[in-house]
Amino acid sequence: MEQVKDLLADLKLHTVCQSASCPNIGECFGSGTATFLILGGICTRNCRFCGVPKGSPSLLNPDEPENVAKAVEALGLRHTVITSVTRDDLPDGGASHFAMTLRLIRQRTPAVTAEVLIPDFQGDHDAIQLVLDAAPDVFNHNLETVPRLYPSVRPEADYWRSLEVLAVAALGGVGIIKSGLMVGLGESEDEIKEVFRDLVSAGANALTIGQYLRPSKDHLPVVEYIHPDQFKLYELLAYEAGFVKVESGPLVRSSYHAERVFASSS
Repeated sequence: MEQVKDLLADLKLHTVCQSASCPNIGECFGSGTATFLILGGICTRNCRFCGVPKGSPSLLNPDEPENVAKAVEALGLRHTVITSVTRDDLPDGGASHFAMTLRLIRQRTPAVTAEVLIPDFQGDHDAIQLVLDAAPDVFNHNLETVPRLYPSVRPEADYWRSLEVLAVAALGGVGIIKSGLMVGLGESEDEIKEVFRDLVSAGANALTIGQYLRPSKDHLPVVEYIHPDQFKLYELLAYEAGFVKVESGPLVRSSYHAERVFASSS
């Protein structure tokens, strides 16, 4: 774990594992894996569930894509996940940075499979296409919660816009279209089932479902701790809705066992 931390520090890289206080950081770092957080470490949005720092971001580091590629090679990864903060201040939302990162990873380590977990790019189809043109193996964009809760959980996002992001990717020919949900924010089972249907209709075929955990007292409180049996039920219902691969459990996060999800969905 310390070896991974030292490498990331040397290359001046961020990971969602550290920035979002992921509960699985020990497991993932201990096995030599990490989900890279590009476009800097400061998010321009203020989602009330997320532990990533918010504020006014600095200029993009032009060396970041190459440094991510170096880290992927040094860690000997077989599957890598590239995600980012949201950068509404950038003309393309950072899409070209995603694309460059993917291309440089492929140059250094052609055998590595790559997953992108992108923001919504404010619904810009051209920006989404920039990422698709770099041919990710998995395209991931999280809905996070049910539409009723968006005003309180994701006030600067839009449920239908996020579905459209996934639909554009599905039309773009990516084999695995993935999304993620948090539960325990006050949603109902019927609302979750409706989200399953919406996702499958948009073209999603892989899904992660995990328990919302409050990053700090300044974030939304947990409304309910979901029983493991309910997670099992959500997994069954998701498969019945048409998903090919589902990871559902209290500590599941969007990038949790990402290589396994890729292997079983491809």
